[in-house]
Amino acid sequence: MAKEIHTIGVLTSGGDAPGMNAAIRAVVRQSIANGKKVKGIKRGYAGLLQEEIEEMEAKHVSDIIQRGGTILQTARCPEFKQPEVQKQAAEICRKHGIDGIIVIGGDGSFQGAQKLANLGINTIGIPGTIDLDIACTDYTIGFDTAVNTAMEAIDKVRDTSTSHERCSIIEVMGRDAGYIALWCGIANGAEDILLPEKYDYDEQRLVNHIIDNRKRGKKHHIIVNAEGIGHSASMAKRIEAATGMETRATILGHMQRGGTPTCKDRVYASTMGAMAVDLLCAGKSNRVVAYRHGDYVDYDIDEALAMQKSIPEYQYKIAQTLSI
Repeated sequence: MAKEIHTIGVLTSGGDAPGMNAAIRAVVRQSIANGKKVKGIKRGYAGLLQEEIEEMEAKHVSDIIQRGGTILQTARCPEFKQPEVQKQAAEICRKHGIDGIIVIGGDGSFQGAQKLANLGINTIGIPGTIDLDIACTDYTIGFDTAVNTAMEAIDKVRDTSTSHERCSIIEVMGRDAGYIALWCGIANGAEDILLPEKYDYDEQRLVNHIIDNRKRGKKHHIIVNAEGIGHSASMAKRIEAATGMETRATILGHMQRGGTPTCKDRVYASTMGAMAVDLLCAGKSNRVVAYRHGDYVDYDIDEALAMQKSIPEYQYKIAQTLSI
């Protein structure tokens, strides 16, 4: 028989993402609606190990759905990779009566959830990362807000770049994944998009593209550069020296993590949070909630972590075609 869940814990782990608060709110209120206690764990796995745990009621999540970040705070916890630390965390859960945990975060957070599930703590993961780099799902909490924040910022940079007839390199977040750069490249009509998955570091090709565009009468040039490639300031100096075109670098940075979540991030995160609670109440464990092909589904964490995700070739191709 499936183990009955009495108390559900919830934590946010890794990088914060707009919409996490909507998911937390849904977890708390759906748990209460199902007659379960719910406990908030501060600062992710690090806070779990420090027993920063408190019971939550419906009122504790009032007026948070519109707020960016996470009211539970978040932190990295590299020591959680150690088996003895994982066992300690499972014992802390039992000490506080937590027999099910919902983990909101990315792949690294899911690896921790997987270990807790193996130690007898029913665990469900919710994909929360602005990078959209979790293979099992077409949507991750925070991506929609982050990409819209970046798009609006690039629009503003384009205005001044056009006025001064400059080349602008705008660096967006995405250490290992180029989804923000790809979407912004298409949405902002960038002339070049540099993705960690695709860039061949042929800077001469960029130089030639700028020169060719100037010959065709184009007065400005936008390059969207992913964080994983980086070095935007030094790249700007080299491009200016090679082309004679004034070139500036703008690094958008952590502003992309903040701000009021979009409607999509609020609705999808709320749905995923409620679904995670329902899975725990059904006795499920070691699962990840996902949005796939228009439906909310769940996957085994082992299966989800084994999946691979790549940049959509057609989108990448049209990004190049439409930049002409």
